Amino acid sequence: MSTWAIGDLQGCYTALRQLLDQIRFDPVHDQIWLLGDLVNRGDDSLAVLRWARQHNINAILGNHDLHLLAVAHGHDTLNAGDTLHDILQADDRDDLLNWLRRQPLAVRVQDYLLVHAGLVPQWTIPQALQLSAEVNAVLSGPNWQRFLRQMYGNQPDRWHDDLQGMDRWRVIVNAMTRLRFCDADGRMEFRLKGQPNQAPAGCMPWFQVPNRLSQGFPIVFGHWSALGLRMDSDTIALDTGCLWGGKLTALRLEDRQIVQVNCAGLPGTKPLKPPARS
Repeated sequence: MSTWAIGDLQGCYTALRQLLDQIRFDPVHDQIWLLGDLVNRGDDSLAVLRWARQHNINAILGNHDLHLLAVAHGHDTLNAGDTLHDILQADDRDDLLNWLRRQPLAVRVQDYLLVHAGLVPQWTIPQALQLSAEVNAVLSGPNWQRFLRQMYGNQPDRWHDDLQGMDRWRVIVNAMTRLRFCDADGRMEFRLKGQPNQAPAGCMPWFQVPNRLSQGFPIVFGHWSALGLRMDSDTIALDTGCLWGGKLTALRLEDRQIVQVNCAGLPGTKPLKPPARS
């Protein structure tokens, strides 16, 4: 039995099928975790969702997945470049969306924490899992529509243990689905999507904050294609820019084996260059 974590798909179903062939995925014996952003901008988000739900695939929520849920229920509008129309018009959309909104933001699998984006430095691993469970309970409960309606926004931009209600949940969602840079106190910076050496003044990648409380426990994440494949002792980045003509990457958790397939990317995209070393 193998357990695989797969980086951001964003609707790239053809690349997913190729990767499944490469890892010789056996749905009876193997387990897959999709690291969020299952949908959007790629050409077959509907096929990705149908495959994941049909095969009872494990997934965590990314920012594009939450965007789909908000749009589908009238709490946001489509952006230029969104490719969610097939899902929104599908006969089985409600079944797919109800399956999607019940997925967690973070999960422990073996001796790893899986999350789409990152953690603020004040969170331990047990606390991050408890906070993910809080949001999961809201999205699975009777007030999920209210949550989606109030989900968006950059404030508060820093965690405090005494945060309550929507302010608390918004910080959790923003950290786990959008975070790249923050300052030493955990104040989140959302404007920049570039490489670590392009951090705004006073900011750094979330995983480089000194004395963050999640240090020492391996965290596997996606969301940050500019990083490329990055494997350190306690952080592994798996968003390798499939959507942008890069690669789709799978990590076997048992032995950290990496398997990749090349991706065509969006029409007109040039092959993604490896990120510069910082």
